[in-house]
Amino acid sequence: MKKILKLVIFVSLLFISLGSYGVYWAFFDMNRLPTGEFLSKKTSPDGKYTLNAYVVNGGATTSYAVRGELVFNEKNNKTKNIYWNDREEIANITWTDNDTVMINGQALDVPHQKFDFRHQ
Repeated sequence: MKKILKLVIFVSLLFISLGSYGVYWAFFDMNRLPTGEFLSKKTSPDGKYTLNAYVVNGGATTSYAVRGELVFNEKNNKTKNIYWNDREEIANITWTDNDTVMINGQALDVPHQKFDFRHQ
């Protein structure tokens, strides 16, 4: 009886974990953001990073959004999404130092920090 109960609990936890990850992957993973149309780009003062900004048309049911993509210039131009905010159509990008970028008033310490309006 105990073995069956343990098996049922294990299988239940497995399905809950897989389901939770599936929801995160489908709706909240920044690597799955739409591409959008190129807006602008700015390179960090030391040339180590470039931030590319794109505007994404959400269609008839949602507003425009801005996606910020960090390019690692010294690592074969590897990219990483670090900014995602809805109800924006422009991207004001300013590098305050070699590792800090301001995007529409939001300061991010690159490459570790991200901004995603869905997590606010």
